[in-house]
Amino acid sequence: MVKMEIKGLLMDPVSNMPVVILRDREDGAFLPIWVGIFEANAIAIEMERIQAPRPMTHDLLRNVIQELGIRVDRIVVTELKDNTFFARIHLSRGGEQWSVDSRPSDAIALALRAEAEIFVEEDVLEKSKTLRTE
Repeated sequence: MVKMEIKGLLMDPVSNMPVVILRDREDGAFLPIWVGIFEANAIAIEMERIQAPRPMTHDLLRNVIQELGIRVDRIVVTELKDNTFFARIHLSRGGEQWSVDSRPSDAIALALRAEAEIFVEEDVLEKSKTLRTE
């Protein structure tokens, strides 16, 4: 797995869709992930540390997870299949660990709120080379 950071969030001028740009801290490789408008908004709000007057969906999810005594350990972008990315949210509580299937956009929005690390499987980076912005 490769540890990534969010480098930015921008609009793709061709598709007019938001793109989250993940970057490998060590070698600088980029991974663009196209996301929906609502998910991009949730990511942008947390990146900018904007406080919503009421909890948004990802805030609610984080709050429920915390109230249950569960920790978000990390999120991992696990697969790229037919130009669709897949992710898993890794959780733990009291020595028990499990992971939950997620869209990468939701996993990233939750990771930001839970201050969890973001990883990408190496084979996903290899498969995405045609999508990367170097």
